[in-house]
Amino acid sequence: MSESSEFKQFQGTPGYIASDALKEAVNCAIALERPLLIKGEPGTGKTLLARHISEGLGMPMLSWHIKSTSKAADGLYVYDTLQRLNDARFGEGDVGDIQRYIKHGPLGQAFAAEDRVVLLIDEIDKADLEFPNDLLLELDEMRFTVVETGEEIVAKQRPVMIITSNNEKELPDAFLRRCIFHFIDFPERDLMQQIVDVHHPNLDTRLLDQVLIKFYWLRGQSELRKKPSTSELIDWISALLQSGITPEQLEVHLPFMGALLKNEQDSEALLEYGKGGGTLPNQWSDLGPKYNQ
Repeated sequence: MSESSEFKQFQGTPGYIASDALKEAVNCAIALERPLLIKGEPGTGKTLLARHISEGLGMPMLSWHIKSTSKAADGLYVYDTLQRLNDARFGEGDVGDIQRYIKHGPLGQAFAAEDRVVLLIDEIDKADLEFPNDLLLELDEMRFTVVETGEEIVAKQRPVMIITSNNEKELPDAFLRRCIFHFIDFPERDLMQQIVDVHHPNLDTRLLDQVLIKFYWLRGQSELRKKPSTSELIDWISALLQSGITPEQLEVHLPFMGALLKNEQDSEALLEYGKGGGTLPNQWSDLGPKYNQ
């Protein structure tokens, strides 16, 4: 096997259409054994990426979904003092065996695994500002010590680590230096057609055309506070198909806007547009030069 083919380990999966730039970023992170930090609009597949890397590479996957209360140490292990106290009170089990009360977190499980795994650290920016810094030593050395037992856990192989962020907080420079970074751009028309085809194969081409024209037109409206995402587009198409909406109906009417617009201000803005005599586009040329075929 050539060095080039060894580098290009991830090429997407049948269920996840990845751009060339995203595939390059994933393979760079794998080759350099660095965490891959992924940012992008909500609904662009940041979290799903880890599952499909796991599928594409045939590796087990572990997930650590970060909350505002998450602590870096919890990802390594948790010492269940409460369970040990209860066992001591009620005579359950051997309370002298502290190891029974040590539970590895997702990061600890990844380090302890016999084989290489994919580890998703999802929405790291939800935690406090010190959370990324608290991970630096373990990410560098790929080892940690269980203080209560003195046991040292050393990773046999570095996990393929995917870290997602919604840009809610700035991440520390020291943390960023250790990562490969990629921003998932919102899919352009051709890529979006491929993504839709994965979820809705053999979709009528005229219906698909009208769906995408209306979708990109909505995303271009400056009045909208929250632009519809790829995942919302997939849901909208499902509703259209189940209701039997035709391309001709879609040319003049936008049904099921609750699948695309997620707040009352955006729904009201669309309603006011119609009341003001605004018309819906039904050709790509209506969207301007960028979308002309």
